[in-house]
Amino acid sequence: MPRISGVDVPDNKPIRIALRYVYGIGPKFADDIVKELGIDGQMRANKLTEDQVAQLNIIIENNFVVEGALRRQLSQNIARLRDIRSYRGDRHRRGLPVRGQRTQTNARTRKGRKKTVAGKKGVKK
Repeated sequence: MPRISGVDVPDNKPIRIALRYVYGIGPKFADDIVKELGIDGQMRANKLTEDQVAQLNIIIENNFVVEGALRRQLSQNIARLRDIRSYRGDRHRRGLPVRGQRTQTNARTRKGRKKTVAGKKGVKK
């Protein structure tokens, strides 16, 4: 398994797919990296030479924020929003949708499982 930017990428997949296993590299960046290196995107990751793997690592380190640095950057951005008490930071703090989605229904991914609240008992006279 080639090790790219500290991540073991699967060696039986095409390199343009295998690069996506690195956090912060998606389809477009993977294609850009392969094009910059001048190798075929369909070449399997295990067919890369040591030199090509080293070049991949250099390109990724110099041009992209990936893995731990990217995760740290995202968490710092969220912490900044919380610290300045912005609306978005408040939504992050409460665990609710941040980007204007409706919450009366369909917010289960952010809110978690349904918490059933006991209904009102009927009033007897």
